Amino acid sequence: MGFYEKRTEGASPEAAAASPGVAIDLEHLQRYTLGNRSLQEEVLALFRSQSELYLQQLRDASDQKAWSDAAHTLKGSARSVGAVEVARRAEAAEQLAGDPSSENHRDARRELAALVGQANCCIADILGN
Repeated sequence: MGFYEKRTEGASPEAAAASPGVAIDLEHLQRYTLGNRSLQEEVLALFRSQSELYLQQLRDASDQKAWSDAAHTLKGSARSVGAVEVARRAEAAEQLAGDPSSENHRDARRELAALVGQANCCIADILGN
């Protein structure tokens, strides 16, 4: 059994990513890292630490460019580890127009913070810490 197989046994990548409580598409992560366990652990740990910085950048954004840049960076980082829902919502946030202090932007920040939290809990479980 591979590094994460027990967590995705019998599930397609789409089903694993869409299942409630599954915040990381582990089959994507395996493909992205070519099955290299050390690399998987490294990118997961990196996402966990960096995602909080990206959320802070969204909170601190004072203009459209800063907001869009932070959302774009979070989207790419989430895609790399298979945090499908985080990436999808970050992409939607990236497209939001207007003042980053607007209600729509606040709602997007709250939603992204919750999704990142779920992904990071999943990562902590995967890494055993």
